[in-house]
Amino acid sequence: MRLAPKKNCQLILDTDNHYLGALKGNQGNLHKSVQANFIAEDSYTEVSKGHGRLEKRVVSLCTTLDNIKPWPGLKTLIRVESERHFKKGGQPHLETETRYYVASFLESAESLARRIRGYWGVENKVHHIRDVTQGEDASRIRMHQLPQIFAVARNFALNLYRSNEFANMAQAERLCKFGLDTLKAIFRMK
Repeated sequence: MRLAPKKNCQLILDTDNHYLGALKGNQGNLHKSVQANFIAEDSYTEVSKGHGRLEKRVVSLCTTLDNIKPWPGLKTLIRVESERHFKKGGQPHLETETRYYVASFLESAESLARRIRGYWGVENKVHHIRDVTQGEDASRIRMHQLPQIFAVARNFALNLYRSNEFANMAQAERLCKFGLDTLKAIFRMK
């Protein structure tokens, strides 16, 4: 199935909803015009420390859409500039990254920063676990409805682990592989 972000945005708008989405290089013309014409009108800075690194994020907004390629319902351009300081092999390192987002609504830079961070929370909580712990990206299952069926099964397993108060999904997977008694307890079977 081919992804069609422009059509998806229009479909979202047609159902009286709004979108906030990452703008990636596969939307070449829009991505290039945003990079070339982005003028920050409002910004919000947040600094966080954890996991052995210091991260500074500057979220900037642009609502001036002159010279921006047409996009359904586009009202706000968002730029997130991240700067991460960490040690690797005992040596200090610096990583920088700039990401762009598009939105069909107007909000403050602080509010959009919270929304974007919330999205990454979902990415880390669900998608990363499915990709890394459950090996979804490495799966060779490609036929008919099987990918969707296995995705449902993976989500079901994650929900069971969480309902049994596992904080570490990899640990839960390993424990469940030990035997039928463990699986019965997780599934609340006799």
